[in-house]
This record gives sequence, C-alpha cells and structure tokens, in this order.
Amino acid sequence: MAELKTRPTGASVADFIAGVADPRRREDCETMVRLMQEVTGRPPEMWGESIVGFGRYAYKYASGWTGEWMATGFSPRKDNLTLYIMSGFDELADLMARLGKYKTGKGCLYVKRLSDVDLGVLRELVARSVAKLA
Repeated sequence: MAELKTRPTGASVADFIAGVADPRRREDCETMVRLMQEVTGRPPEMWGESIVGFGRYAYKYASGWTGEWMATGFSPRKDNLTLYIMSGFDELADLMARLGKYKTGKGCLYVKRLSDVDLGVLRELVARSVAKLA
C-alpha cells in the first residue's frame, strides 16, 4: 500500500489560520482550535497544507497495513468548514439529530459556518468520536 501523503508537517497552525481570507471562516477556525484542544487535551498540529489535527490514533487493516492518523481535526475549505469525525456517524444519531444544519461524508462533517450548529452538541460529538478511538 502507498504511503500516506497527509502527515504532520510542523508548520504553524497560528500562521495557517491567520491566512484564512474570510474573517468569519477564520473566527470559526479559532473556535474549533479551542474546542478540539479542550476536548482532546492535545495541541493542534498541521497535517499536510490545510488540515489542523488533534491527537493521534493507530489503526490496522485486515491486510496488516498499519498507520497513524489524527484523532480529530478540521479544514477550512472553500465551501464548508470540514470537521474530521474519525469514528464515523453510525453511533452518533442522537447527537446528529440535535446538531443543526450540516452534511456528512464517511468521516467528514461539513458545515457552512459554526453558527449553523449547536456548539455544545458539536463538542459532545467530537468527544464521543475521540473516546471511541481510544
């Protein structure tokens, strides 16, 4: 299996967030740094050029391939703030029903802006996802 291209870079998270052009998106990023750092107890680190990750977990596929990935994170994309909920959403239906306005992918939660979601519910969502990985 090919080696992952997205990995911790050591780049400055503060500089990355300061470079987010849209002031509302930048403020949402600052909020997510505080929320995810509080939930995980881990400092933010850049993964690749555009993902801010928190914590790490090890995984192993049936093929024997192993790796390490962020426990949670986010990226300020053009259309959405992408939040990485690595546990997926299957066991989080109770929270998803109360979250607010969003879309999902397999392990991604897409929100236009944080004002569209309940931050308390989002905090619990991140906490439960991270706990499931431990």
